[in-house]
Amino acid sequence: MTDPADLLDLDGLLTEEERTLRDTVRRFLDERIRNQVPGWYAQGVLPPEVAPQFGELGLLGMHLDGYGCAGAGAVAYGLACLELEACDSGLRSLVSVQGSLAMTAIHRFGSEEQRQRWLPEMAAGRAIGCFGLTEPDHGSDPAGMRTTARRDGTDWILDGGKMWITNGGIAAVAVIWARTDEGIRGFLVPTDTPGFHARPVGEKLSLRASVTSELVLDSCRLPADAQLPRAHGLRAPFACLNEARYGIVWGAMGAARDCYTTALRYAADRTQFGRPIAAFQLTQAKLAGMAVELSKGMLLALRLGRIKEAGGLAPHQVSLGKLNNVRQALEIARTARTILGANGISAEYPVLRHAANLESVLTYEGSEEIHTLVLGEAVTGVAAYR
Repeated sequence: MTDPADLLDLDGLLTEEERTLRDTVRRFLDERIRNQVPGWYAQGVLPPEVAPQFGELGLLGMHLDGYGCAGAGAVAYGLACLELEACDSGLRSLVSVQGSLAMTAIHRFGSEEQRQRWLPEMAAGRAIGCFGLTEPDHGSDPAGMRTTARRDGTDWILDGGKMWITNGGIAAVAVIWARTDEGIRGFLVPTDTPGFHARPVGEKLSLRASVTSELVLDSCRLPADAQLPRAHGLRAPFACLNEARYGIVWGAMGAARDCYTTALRYAADRTQFGRPIAAFQLTQAKLAGMAVELSKGMLLALRLGRIKEAGGLAPHQVSLGKLNNVRQALEIARTARTILGANGISAEYPVLRHAANLESVLTYEGSEEIHTLVLGEAVTGVAAYR
């Protein structure tokens, strides 16, 4: 029997291990999380006990090796992101920032002592990390950051601020990128450091089931070994961002799938003019269009995952995936809303929640404009960022 959410039988291209992991994550979310998400979204909260639960499932830093991490393949990680975002973008953001940003920074650029101190606790969800790159006046242009780190004897003194930082208010450690006399460097800042403050971002209309913070660093004194020894320049944070963007390629398709399947069920049940609206040509055209874009986005995500597993995934390929899949996920969400009619704006259905979340996903980890210019440079050989 044809699966309306998998018209190309992409399931057959997955390994048994990948399917098992995906099904385990989906079952856990269905049984433990999904019914609670609308309430969390309405209240603007994400309960702290979610992270240890994800840690037990092996989702935190799951693509990393050692230190309590699962060492899963790129496609397996992508499938987990897909299932998480099919539930809510805030859940995938928690896992993405924890694993692809904060833990990857420590795993790839940290010392062995830093890895031993933080990664096992973070993999278990007992310690949360955040990633401080974006600033109030420097989002797409992080090279202009104003946060500074200066030496004072053997110590470092950090001053500045970061904005729109996921997990900031619940983090035990913040990965902070700052300007030094030697260029951009990364630092691990325990959040109980004097002078470190995390303030909630004002009321959000998107990603409400997610912790978003402003970070303030006021003469934060750190020992010399707080610096990430292998992080030199912006290449280091950009490498972490590419890991997070890869997860978004899959996650956006999770949100799209949930919108599509919700609309499909609704169209079968909703009767107008004496028959289900699924029987009308215009509704079928919408459903078919959504199915096509969902299939293409899943194919793209899977192709990028296999390239990544082979060790050859390039930044412009990640940009292509993020640009296309988030853009099409938003279009699917908006089209699904029209099928649900007035019910599409009701919290009883997830469609408008996904659409609102995807508006943030379109912007963070590189805006639509930035990824367009990355692709423009890839096809022309000319950078046009300025």
